[in-house]
Amino acid sequence: MRARQVLNAPGSSWRQAFLLVAMVLVAAALLAACGGDDSSAQPDQQQAASRTERAESQADQQQESREDRQATVQQQQAQAQGQPAEARPVLPREAGEFRIARRQPINLDPAQITDVDSAVIAVEIFGGLLVLDRSLRITPDLAESVPSGQLNSDGTVTYRFTIRDNARFHDGKRITAEDFKWTIERNLSPETLSPTAPDFLGDIVGASEFLRNRADEVVGVQVIDEVTLDITIKQQTPVFLYKLTYPTAFVLDRDQVEDDPERWALAPNGSGPFRLTEWQLGEGLTLERFDDYHLEPAKVRKVSVRFAGGSVEQFENDELDQAFIGLNDIERVRDPASELNPLYVSRSELSVFYLAFNVTQPPFDDPNVRLALAHAIDKTSLIEDVLDDLLLAAHQIVPPGLVAHDPDYRGIVFDPELAQELLAESRYAGTSFVDEIRLTIPGAGATPGSVFEAVQDMWRQHLGLEIEIQQVEFATFISEVDRGLYGFFSLGWSLDYPDPHNVLDYKFHSASLGNDTQLDSEEIDSLLEQARYSLDHELRTSIYQEVDRSLIEDAIWIPLYYSVAHEVVKPYVQDYEPTRMVIPHLRFVSIDE
Repeated sequence: MRARQVLNAPGSSWRQAFLLVAMVLVAAALLAACGGDDSSAQPDQQQAASRTERAESQADQQQESREDRQATVQQQQAQAQGQPAEARPVLPREAGEFRIARRQPINLDPAQITDVDSAVIAVEIFGGLLVLDRSLRITPDLAESVPSGQLNSDGTVTYRFTIRDNARFHDGKRITAEDFKWTIERNLSPETLSPTAPDFLGDIVGASEFLRNRADEVVGVQVIDEVTLDITIKQQTPVFLYKLTYPTAFVLDRDQVEDDPERWALAPNGSGPFRLTEWQLGEGLTLERFDDYHLEPAKVRKVSVRFAGGSVEQFENDELDQAFIGLNDIERVRDPASELNPLYVSRSELSVFYLAFNVTQPPFDDPNVRLALAHAIDKTSLIEDVLDDLLLAAHQIVPPGLVAHDPDYRGIVFDPELAQELLAESRYAGTSFVDEIRLTIPGAGATPGSVFEAVQDMWRQHLGLEIEIQQVEFATFISEVDRGLYGFFSLGWSLDYPDPHNVLDYKFHSASLGNDTQLDSEEIDSLLEQARYSLDHELRTSIYQEVDRSLIEDAIWIPLYYSVAHEVVKPYVQDYEPTRMVIPHLRFVSIDE
């Protein structure tokens, strides 16, 4: 999922939290949507925030209103996360049970999800018109088929969806076209304050007017009959159907939401392959198979999710059927002589961890300062010596696995002498602006983690700079990043759908809610807009490569690494594989009893 993520250093617990702590425990999770089970481990995992880092705090007033609406849910969960529950005795695995560990969701309201932790659970409980399959192709979910767009005379494009006859909510109620229209309008409503709806649903005709309270309905969503829905977008774009696979477009039960608007998401009446039957804050939750699921029902009877741990030790003690591997265990798991080695699986994810600059704040408005900091980082040493090759060094923004990624492009190379020259040439050389540089990261640990400490030491050694690393609690961090309060910060990004638009357009277009670098480049905007609406695949690829290189060579971001999932899975678990993004996948798993 779009998941915004965070970097952390090895040794912490899991990785995801794209948000909140960590840089990479590395093991499998992290993002997004949004890659891989974003709950995996990256060394010292930071949390991955969803792409929707976007507008969680567009304004203090909106933030307060949103928090008021979600007070019950979020306060309870925050308390639970801050107060570890007493460990319950570990029970033997039941027949048909799949036991995994993930981080606790922040919120299961699809309109509010901006983190990987919440997304990996939500995609198993809810469903939409379309879904990404395990090959990351758009396929039908509650809709019967993937529609082709009809180009209208005014340049708009209409997609007609037919809802499956057997589409049901978990309580057995029929899902209709009206349910989708109500959901889209509810999520776009200014009262909902969704940080994701403006982006994922904003292409729809009338969405912006409805969002601003200038219309009574979203005119681009029309119910034709009980099972037929027309969605009309403003103009053709190759990414709109991708956006419908994101949680913001998942259908909700109107009756439940309106009956208990503050607490319904604690026990949602979803439409996905699993029902949420138990949620013990701070401990875990239980997902049980929905036998009337409109696609093939899940093969396991239930999935037991533990919020604490997820370690290899728990796996070896038969407390878990799948676990993420961190730095402490990767060497022995990779050892061919280890009993764990045959159970080891690894897969790269569509996510990138990076350092970013607010280019409007001094000294980071001077490219020489940014480039000096970038050229002083030895990524090879970082990956090999600090992270034990758990991750892939990142030299560009678009991750491997997308056509726009150029494996031969090396980006900004490690060059200490050049770094020193650039810093000396900066207009801020010798000033307090350089001497007092601070890097802000999400977290609350005693130390910032081995990755940040290593990078900090490189700047000290090669530039003579003592750069302070400030840790800020994740929710506050995300809010303040969105408001442009930090000049230099770290995050991670898990893609919500497999297209460069999801990171380059969202993070760097001057009008985007996700543009936390405050970049305002007419040239970049023009290129991104051309790619946004072009159906020429080769042209889009070329444009995105050009934009990526321009951003790297101007050091708007300093990409550090791409995440990789490292996991162990019990031999009796069949058809489980790490995912590259946040997608529903647990229904395919079976247990060989």
